[in-house]
Amino acid sequence: MRILVAMSGGVDSSVAALLLKQQGVEVVGAYMKNWINEDNIPGDCPWMQDIEDARAVAGQIGIEFRVVNLMRDYRRLVVDYLLDGYAHGFTPNPDIMCNREIKFGVFRSYAKTEGFAAVATGHYARRVAGADGACTLWEGADQNKDQSYFLALLSQEQLREACFPVGHLTKPELRTIAARHHLATAGKKDSQGICFIGGVKMQVFLRAYVPDHPGPIIRATDGREIGRHRGLHYYTVGQRKGIGIPSNTDFKAYVVVGKRAADNALLVAFDAPDAPGLFVREIRVQALSWIGEPVTAPCPLEGRVRYRDPRVPLEFVPENGGTALIRFAQPQRALASGQVLALYAGEQLLGGGVYV
Repeated sequence: MRILVAMSGGVDSSVAALLLKQQGVEVVGAYMKNWINEDNIPGDCPWMQDIEDARAVAGQIGIEFRVVNLMRDYRRLVVDYLLDGYAHGFTPNPDIMCNREIKFGVFRSYAKTEGFAAVATGHYARRVAGADGACTLWEGADQNKDQSYFLALLSQEQLREACFPVGHLTKPELRTIAARHHLATAGKKDSQGICFIGGVKMQVFLRAYVPDHPGPIIRATDGREIGRHRGLHYYTVGQRKGIGIPSNTDFKAYVVVGKRAADNALLVAFDAPDAPGLFVREIRVQALSWIGEPVTAPCPLEGRVRYRDPRVPLEFVPENGGTALIRFAQPQRALASGQVLALYAGEQLLGGGVYV
């Protein structure tokens, strides 16, 4: 069996490659060259260092290393998706789209043409193959690092050709393995931020590609205009910092509670449980994707409303037209259109959908 490991230059994918090699698998490492900040947006984009780190680890392990240029596909399938979403008032999730369209999409297709049986990554998630060949996906053993949320829109076909060698480990265990084998990335810090822009701030990134479109800031409770914004794409529901509206004399902070496309208005309210639109018990999701059999009847499930949040109980009610009504047992805060709801049955990830 030949497996192509997506080596990002981080410690997780480094250990993933090491473990597969130790299992006797024929392993090749590959860095996906997706984004190199050609437009010189201010900020840190460490892709060159990441390549060298990945190359160094491949040399230590004793495996072939490649750099696979996916920049054109990445711009079309992830960057344009991100920019288009923000331009239309949504808050898209490029990390989830990168996994579906690039890692287990374009990169997987490349792997197949090169004779590889599967693609491996350093995700903290567990894939289980059944006797019939069908695969299920489960949370990583380390609840503090579980990354199953980012795999919520994968298909069964994609999962069958995926491998997650570190999903059974905790992060401290993984660091110990890396240190014991003196891997070049053993002490490297985990990457932060969006999957491709690295240390570039999101507002700086958006300013480079999406024109400003100023409009009114409206207080949702009384409809009063209390300021002006530079463009709805700079804001998301639940945002408190960077709105440009000072707290009042009682030191109550404003929070974004919505965006109104009709008059290009940013809706704000004082950050409180009764802020209109901030907490919701019901919401619709679209673009539903299932790893196994689709859920076609109302039933209780659990959902992760965003990465790092715990699973919460909900009622899933499928509707005609590929949407579903979600009824949460408890109100959920700041659910932004364009973000992803991951659906679970206990620790098993079933699939996900996009907030309308």
